[in-house]
Amino acid sequence: MVTNRVDSGEAARWVRDEAFARDQPFGPQTLPYGVVDPGDGPRVAVRLGDHALSLRSLAGELGPLADLVSGTSLDPLLAATRAEWSALRARLTELVTGASRPPGAELLPLADVRALLPFTVGDYVDFYSSRYHAENVGRIMRPDSEPLLPNWTHLPIGYHGRSSTVVVSGTEVVRPHGQRRGTPMPKFGPSGRLDIEAEVGFVCGGPLARRVPTSAAAEHVFGVVLVNDWSARDIQGWEYQPLGPFLGKSFATSVSAWVTPLDALAVARVPVPDIGHPRLPYLVEDSPWGLDLRLRVEWNGSVVSNPQFADMSYSFAQQLAHMTVNGAVVRPGDLFASGTVSGPLPEQRGCFLELSWGGRDEITLADGSTRTFLEDGDSVVVTATAPGEDGSVVGIAEVAGTVLPAPPTPWD
Repeated sequence: MVTNRVDSGEAARWVRDEAFARDQPFGPQTLPYGVVDPGDGPRVAVRLGDHALSLRSLAGELGPLADLVSGTSLDPLLAATRAEWSALRARLTELVTGASRPPGAELLPLADVRALLPFTVGDYVDFYSSRYHAENVGRIMRPDSEPLLPNWTHLPIGYHGRSSTVVVSGTEVVRPHGQRRGTPMPKFGPSGRLDIEAEVGFVCGGPLARRVPTSAAAEHVFGVVLVNDWSARDIQGWEYQPLGPFLGKSFATSVSAWVTPLDALAVARVPVPDIGHPRLPYLVEDSPWGLDLRLRVEWNGSVVSNPQFADMSYSFAQQLAHMTVNGAVVRPGDLFASGTVSGPLPEQRGCFLELSWGGRDEITLADGSTRTFLEDGDSVVVTATAPGEDGSVVGIAEVAGTVLPAPPTPWD
């Protein structure tokens, strides 16, 4: 992978100086890709601090690489190769750190543009790869049984989600309807236990492939987003036996508007925690693809959790290897998520089911209000950072959403 050293002392002055501070998560060390619309149509851009740099405006400086980013989505870029991704990143780094503004460069304040879902989502898979989360949920949902089922330490558990309900950060989320447990008949109505799951997502690209070994994962993963896997726990709890998630998950999944390239995370690579026994050969990594990402979950402005992605028991390379080992194809635009990121401490739990211990414990927010699950009007923002070159901070763009009341239905 290509990395690009950026010396903040040599920052070009045509870009606001704040974008080059070492502790600024969206400086030249990050350069995440997104799609913005300033009012006259969408364009591909990279983020620099609180601005979006239009790549269409840099076409004359990018040569043949311009075709990858001159359209209205990241789809052509995702269909390119790892070599092209790295070459484009290297050239963009030269341009934003150069001594003068490139001719025609269009730098747009984020406050003046609308961020769009940056790529066409193909297949969507959600995993369940935090041992702490799995054990906590097992203790909550199955208190009289072992918290981990026997297969969990042998394979990355996952399910196929609904890609048509993947939405960009900032999209409001409507409280879903569904069946809930009841006596003598199940109840139907709006979910009363609406939850979030703070996750990390991986955006696929490169050529079509089957049976991707862990050693080739970087050829088929373009970059990283944050994911909020909104979850209706009462609907999920009634329907998930004997099969996996369905209506309790499929109503909405939020993702970041900006995709941080995998190249930006070279310094953040760490070993995956020991699982307690040898892994099957197709899940063995020649070099580590765990990632040192530090997440933060805010509920109505109150920080309620700080999960650490380095605690996850399976890397994205292992997840991709498992996802394709049966012959399934990975394509540009496919998205897969890590599962809830949780840690060993109460303040590192990545969902409200865990934080409230199944609704038993109230969570006190900064304004003095208390919660167990989400109420209408509540907002949740998940952010993340990673270590970068020379002590810099790499950002993974926020994923945010606000809950709207359930609409009336024909059965009300």
